[in-house]
Amino acid sequence: MNHGLWTTATLAAAAMNVDRPGGAAGALALRRVVLSTGGVGYFEHEARVRGDAELSLEVRLDQVDDVLKSIVVHDDRGATGNITLPGREPLRDLFRELPFDEGALESEAALLNALRGAEVRTRGPAGAVDGRIVAVTAAQVALPGGGSENRHRLALMSDGALKQVVLEELESVELVEERLQQQVGAALLGLASRRQRNRRELVVRTAGQGERIVRVAYVVEVPLWKTSYRLTVPEDLQTKTGALSGWAVVENQSGGDWENVDFTLVSGNPVTFRQALYEIYYVSRPEVPVDFAERVLPRLDEGAAALEARAARLARHRGLAGADAPRAAAEKAEPEREEAATQVVFHFPAPLTLASGQTALLPIVEREIPAERVWLYQPEASARSPLAAARLRNDGDTSLPPGAMTVYERSAEGVVTYVGDARLAPLPPGESRLVSFAVDRKVRIDREERAEEAFSRARIQGGVLEIVRTARKVTVYTIVGAAREPRVVLIEHPRLAGWELAEPREGVEAASDRYRIRREVAAGETARLTVALEQPVSHTIALTSLSSEQIGVYLSSREIPEAVRAVFARIAELRATIADRQRALSALESEIAALRGEQERVRENLKVVPAGSALAERYLRALSEQEDRIAAVSAKLPGAREAVASAERALADYVRDLSLAG
Repeated sequence: MNHGLWTTATLAAAAMNVDRPGGAAGALALRRVVLSTGGVGYFEHEARVRGDAELSLEVRLDQVDDVLKSIVVHDDRGATGNITLPGREPLRDLFRELPFDEGALESEAALLNALRGAEVRTRGPAGAVDGRIVAVTAAQVALPGGGSENRHRLALMSDGALKQVVLEELESVELVEERLQQQVGAALLGLASRRQRNRRELVVRTAGQGERIVRVAYVVEVPLWKTSYRLTVPEDLQTKTGALSGWAVVENQSGGDWENVDFTLVSGNPVTFRQALYEIYYVSRPEVPVDFAERVLPRLDEGAAALEARAARLARHRGLAGADAPRAAAEKAEPEREEAATQVVFHFPAPLTLASGQTALLPIVEREIPAERVWLYQPEASARSPLAAARLRNDGDTSLPPGAMTVYERSAEGVVTYVGDARLAPLPPGESRLVSFAVDRKVRIDREERAEEAFSRARIQGGVLEIVRTARKVTVYTIVGAAREPRVVLIEHPRLAGWELAEPREGVEAASDRYRIRREVAAGETARLTVALEQPVSHTIALTSLSSEQIGVYLSSREIPEAVRAVFARIAELRATIADRQRALSALESEIAALRGEQERVRENLKVVPAGSALAERYLRALSEQEDRIAAVSAKLPGAREAVASAERALADYVRDLSLAG
């Protein structure tokens, strides 16, 4: 008879002797769920306890980082002790401390071989044999009826003799050493817990007196809850309201059922992040050599990079929405809405039950809302046709979260028709949003663009002329209306940095990057709308640096005001005076230069003619006359130079004192 499996059970019984520290822990029940559009959820569990207590809570392995970052315990009449959970790799950590590895538990033979040297007590058909394990060997044994089977021989050292027993024939193998029993039992418990390797059990310890409620809560990653709307507008374009219903799409992917939980949805944009608190980090330390010759001599520490996990600060709070929400007993399905500083809270009065893996559609809005039918022209969406749209105004007390919208149209006879889909941006109280849902082929819009530039103004200050011209970008929209129905058309025109809207002045809304211009178009009408953007373009130039050609251009321009042209005329006169005096000065300087050149020629000639000759005498008289002329012309130079400087000062003084705008 093969008793090998029973032998394993005997060894496994050692695990029953391994006590769990602190005894069994009580379970926490999920009572409250708050889901945020930030992609996180607040889960609150509670349990009724008496005196000191241990509470157990299972979470998914991928949620442990978030739990360690956010877990909070509420015990108004007690004190929180500590919270423990297995390490990230509990099985690996367990076998690191044991005298055998995980493979030793694959079979009885493997375990006994791993425990060689341990003292065991065996019982079998031949009686009891005690001894220390030497080895376990496998052998093929022939069967009486033919064939063979694999048997294992256990060799024991007993009373100085080596004895062998067949492992498969034994009734039991008992470990004698109590410490070894505990180690094997702990390993078996670890293997049993491996079935839950994707989950971790937290144990929360509290100390207190009397009966009380203890709550444990945390924030973890959850699927984003979504909003979807249904808007029904009347076929009559003059009716200014529509029926709006909003629904929240909620998924339970928490890994556990939600049974009769207090349920809240929060629409906002909180700051959320993850931190790997469940990972193990070690500080990097420098390695220093040991001086064997004399003594250990550490080097001076020059610094080492350190990486450490920072524990998240535990704060007492009641979830993403702030303080405890009341557990309302009302029967109405629509949630209670509350506008907070940075979010909108939807609290459902009736408890919610949602099984793990299921999706729920929950109503959050049901009311009439101001809705005006308009036609929105967005060239990037449709180049020649406007979009049928509705302008919704939130006249309620709380914001409407963003979401997809299905639009229906109801006829006077009550027939409802689907007309398109739209998207609603976040809509705070008192504000309006446009939702576009279809292209209107009954209306055609053409546009023509042109660029213009015109003189705006001129200014002279501090000797500098500034001329400002106005650049214009003009777009003409031609709207061919529907043959039988009027339209309220909103033209979206781009806003450009540095450009201002000059035309039109009325019926204009300004969005972040575009203008919306309203134009009512009667049935069968063709309307035109001109949109002009303007930008000033400035040119500056120093008046004293103007050339005669530039002055002539400004004088001939009919755009330049008369007063400014008079300034240019006076500048032209002063510049002409300067030019005349510079020419006179240049003539004198040129004459002196010519005389000096002639003197040089005469002196060269004197070198080659006989001294005292008539020709030499003539050259000497010429030199004397030239010297007299040079002296006379040179005497005129200071006056000529002063005349030029005086004319230049006159121009500079005139320009400096100018101050003119036109």
